Amino acid sequence: MAEVKIEIGGRTFEVACRAGEEHFLKSAAAMLDSEAAALNDALGRMPEARMLLMAGLMLADKTASLEDQLRNAPQVGGGGSDALVARAKKAESQLAQAQAALADAKVGLAEAEAAKAQTASQLETLQNSYKGAVVTMGNMVKKVEDAAVEMNKAG
Repeated sequence: MAEVKIEIGGRTFEVACRAGEEHFLKSAAAMLDSEAAALNDALGRMPEARMLLMAGLMLADKTASLEDQLRNAPQVGGGGSDALVARAKKAESQLAQAQAALADAKVGLAEAEAAKAQTASQLETLQNSYKGAVVTMGNMVKKVEDAAVEMNKAG
């Protein structure tokens, strides 16, 4: 057992607790001291037993209020823990759907990128064919002109 000195309402007490639980005791004493300080501020000094009784009752009242809030918390959230689990499952389902849609979009984007690359390749091929046709037509025009010049000379 560990011995711990605590101060409540300006008075020092020596209390025993299990080894390793000293910080819990000090935390509880700090809460009780806070209530005792509020009592001293509101009512002035009072006998030790009465101050400890009143501070303990104030803490018990706060604890009971918090317990009531916890008991009623499921209704505040819209139906209790079952509703929360259902909402979490729905959110998980929506997340899975969004992830699937994202995966589909990535596939569609990859396909579009591939189609774009193929179209660019086809466009380049067409441009090269066009340039070749222009050169060929230019050569033919030159031959026709040369032939016309030869015909004028001959005849």
